[in-house]
Amino acid sequence: MVRNSKKIKEVLAKGVEEILPSKKGLFGLLGKRKIKVYQGIDPTYPYLHLGHTIPLRKLQEFSDLGHEVFLLIGNFTAQIGDPSGREEARRPLTKEEVKKNMETYKKQASKILDFSKVKIVYNADWLSGLKFGDVLKLAGKFSVQQMLEREMFQKRIKEKRPIWLHEFLYPLMQGYDSVHLNVDLEIGGRDQVFNMLCGRELQRLYNKKEKFVLTLPILEGLDGRKMSKTFQNTVNLTDEPNDMYGKIMSLRDDLIIKYFELCTDLPLNKIKEMERELKFKRVNPRDLKAKLAREIVKIYYGKEAAGKAEEEFERVFKGRKFPKKIPEIKIKEKSLNILDLLLKTKLVSSKSEAKRLILQKGVEINRVLKDDWREVVEIKKGMIIKVGKRRFVKLI
Repeated sequence: MVRNSKKIKEVLAKGVEEILPSKKGLFGLLGKRKIKVYQGIDPTYPYLHLGHTIPLRKLQEFSDLGHEVFLLIGNFTAQIGDPSGREEARRPLTKEEVKKNMETYKKQASKILDFSKVKIVYNADWLSGLKFGDVLKLAGKFSVQQMLEREMFQKRIKEKRPIWLHEFLYPLMQGYDSVHLNVDLEIGGRDQVFNMLCGRELQRLYNKKEKFVLTLPILEGLDGRKMSKTFQNTVNLTDEPNDMYGKIMSLRDDLIIKYFELCTDLPLNKIKEMERELKFKRVNPRDLKAKLAREIVKIYYGKEAAGKAEEEFERVFKGRKFPKKIPEIKIKEKSLNILDLLLKTKLVSSKSEAKRLILQKGVEINRVLKDDWREVVEIKKGMIIKVGKRRFVKLI
């Protein structure tokens, strides 16, 4: 196990927002013995994105220090639905939906985690076996007032929105994960502080043991809003290199440094230097984004793929040429309303989205901008449709 104090300090500094109850206490513990560390992910969606990689990368850092590390897949808690930061209750997922969502989680996470050293566990293995009496015992450890202190519940009360009883049970279930695994440290985003502290309290009560909590920043999506599939602003680990590179190039300038710090392996001193150059306008933000895109694609696909993705981006977006590889689709109809055409090619998820994109001047057919959502398009073989900056389809 690595006990290099400089390395420990670096792991506890880069990208870390807060350590509870104290950074000093955790630093001392890490220097004394091997500890148990875990982070949990609920499979509410089939794809892991860059926001998920932040705690995963921190997990791997602890593994590299020689500690016992667990990645927990919340296949039970996903069926309850985490209320953290939610203005309304999550839709409960079925076992089948959860199973489908998590099918490739290990494969995706293996881009970051070394599973020869990191153990993957599933909380349905122990939570589904709890009896009603066990749940009542857990519930008796916290008061309704404690639960209602949560900001999103206070907001719902003011807006007269319902708070469901099962939402109170979620932090208890997540907290019990700490008890079952008997961990010393839990890693998670700052939105998980309440849930993680519930686990700290349960660990104290059940195992007479102190549990530390390490919180990490929440990574905004490409447009500055919460990274979410709903906003289509995610960079997924399953994205192809060209798509990943292109998405990073669309990142808001004010998020460049944060992405460097949380999503790359560059040392903090180099990132701080780039931050100064950006602040005093000694560097073009586009050049830094290109460097960021190369670094991120290199992490998940290698240096060669990153170089090719950069070349393709320059060719398409600076040279105004079509991508070398464009998805192809066959349309049987001889003519279609443009909204129906965009829906059939799967370039949009709904006619309303198609109409919005047309009105925003985001649709081209054979390089011709389309601004009339009522237009009937004559279908021709070889026609190339472009939606937004990066979505292309060729009709065959």
